[in-house]
Amino acid sequence: MESCKIISSSPIPKLRLPELPTTTKHKSLKLNRKNYNTQRHRIITKASSSSGFDENGFSPSPSRVFREEEAIGAEYGEGFETFRPDGPLKIDVDFLNDRMQEGFLQRIRYAMKPDEAFGLIFSWDNVVVDTRTLKLNAWEQLASEEGKNIPGGGTVEKSLLYASADHVLCKVLSWESEDSEVERLKSRLSELYFENLLKLKAPIEGVKEWLDAVSTARVPCAIVSCLDRKTLVEALMHLGLSKYFQAIVTEEDGMDSVAHRFLSAAVKLDRKPSKCVVFEDDPRGIVAAHNCTMMAVALIGVHPAYELVQADLAVGSFNELSVINLRRLFAHKGSTFMELQKQGTEKTPTKRKLTVDTIF
Repeated sequence: MESCKIISSSPIPKLRLPELPTTTKHKSLKLNRKNYNTQRHRIITKASSSSGFDENGFSPSPSRVFREEEAIGAEYGEGFETFRPDGPLKIDVDFLNDRMQEGFLQRIRYAMKPDEAFGLIFSWDNVVVDTRTLKLNAWEQLASEEGKNIPGGGTVEKSLLYASADHVLCKVLSWESEDSEVERLKSRLSELYFENLLKLKAPIEGVKEWLDAVSTARVPCAIVSCLDRKTLVEALMHLGLSKYFQAIVTEEDGMDSVAHRFLSAAVKLDRKPSKCVVFEDDPRGIVAAHNCTMMAVALIGVHPAYELVQADLAVGSFNELSVINLRRLFAHKGSTFMELQKQGTEKTPTKRKLTVDTIF
């Protein structure tokens, strides 16, 4: 009768491979591995440049900078979709205002320090940095390099700022019609824009002092932009503004409209949209902020004051603002302001019937 062997449940010891002697073959293996790493680095660099990023991490594709105006979004309070382990989750304005309620301890803290309950959302374009001048300078430099002229006029300037690069090159300026030349000009235009961006020495007047004031009051801030994250972070560090922003919304977040960017910033700040203030210079951004139940502060400059009448507050410069302005924006709002409530119908008392007993 054969004997049975009992296999123990103890872990099997790992086998140790014998060390190879240092021979010429082993040295060549090391050299080949070094060459492989070098080739792999070249392949990655080439792939990154072909996918729209150069060696410094900047995106030469002008599709996000010199693009048509984005959709406003959230016209009916709709939001965006995010994915969870149990499936996709639709996040809209009402959902965020309902779910992001303050807890008991937070309400006590905000009662003592009301400024911390707010969230500030800054648009990058023409609010933090004068991107209008950057775009116009990039077009002028491109025209100088190509020996072309840009005709004057408000219509052409508006197209340079708000129309896509393809439309401007082919329809407005009529420089080129071939696809290869158009792509070359678009790439060079984007390079000039990013070069000028890193040459900036200061942000818009008053914005740094305002950020200092709200940072002292411990009000969290976010910035939204269509740039890629690395470019935006490096630009903020170059301007000395990176320490002021606790959240950043960039191209990588994949938001399809202006309102979606604002909602994403509110989520990252952990503030419900109805407690956020958006700083914009564009009437379309003001409409997007109101669609998200946010307050809007307009910066007069690129657009005149009469085009910004929908804003809750319009200022000519950040120097006109103080932290107390934030409280005044929400002064008319209580804990149940504009919340739907059931109207109770008054019950009429029942009529008393007269009988013989009541008369005598």
